[in-house]
Amino acid sequence: MLTLILLTSGATQTLLAQPAPWQPTLDMAAASPAEIGQAIFTEADRRDSGYGDLQVSLRMVLRTARGRETERELRIKQLEVPGDGDMVLAVFDAPANIRGTALLSHGHPQREDDQWLFLSAMKRTKKIASRNKTGSFVGSEFSFEDLAPLEIAKYTYAYVGQEACATAQCYVVDRFPVDQYSGYLKHRIWLDTEALRIYRIDYTNKREQLEKRLELDGYQLYADQFYKPDYMRMQNLLNGRSTDLHWFDYQFNNQFTAERDFSVNSLRRAR
Repeated sequence: MLTLILLTSGATQTLLAQPAPWQPTLDMAAASPAEIGQAIFTEADRRDSGYGDLQVSLRMVLRTARGRETERELRIKQLEVPGDGDMVLAVFDAPANIRGTALLSHGHPQREDDQWLFLSAMKRTKKIASRNKTGSFVGSEFSFEDLAPLEIAKYTYAYVGQEACATAQCYVVDRFPVDQYSGYLKHRIWLDTEALRIYRIDYTNKREQLEKRLELDGYQLYADQFYKPDYMRMQNLLNGRSTDLHWFDYQFNNQFTAERDFSVNSLRRAR
């Protein structure tokens, strides 16, 4: 979300060949909740891997508790890095006062993620410290933590059960951040039993309050392989604010490189 994080898709939709439904290889009756939860997310991650690189456009709608809306436009680039975590670059195109503002994230499976924010108005790049990743990203209901690439090893898991959801049936899994600086105690996640698409995430903060809810919809199949939603809404259940993300114009195989397109120095020319 993600995969703050993250995010894969193709330029042309096709429904000619769909991925096979997931068939658990472990004994669901005998396995522990931790083993089942880990298996579900390991398979979901496998199905989202292998895209190489991508670029996608977004429309962000920020909504106050009174219903006042503000719109922003941005682009996201993403790159798979062999032997390491994904790299993600988000660049704002509008409005004019934040045009060129950019966030670069690099996930790592076994150590703290790296994030840098370039503030175009100040022409200044700053590294986001781990203890500051709970802060709001440019006034939205997404935190810097929410936008970091997902790494399976950064969490522990507990299978809760199955229940009806948006499609038919969903697995419900609790995911617990290992990072001591995470703003969350846990994420409760609903994934459909057929393709392991995420339809909802409830975020509980460390005060044990249900703080935010992410809902996803409009899944389409691209490149015969990747299911991706075209709509997300992050709702803050404590303050009444929300942020919508509308995803469109996915492009694969852009020949991105880490050195040219995802370096800290590239943030100043990202616009």
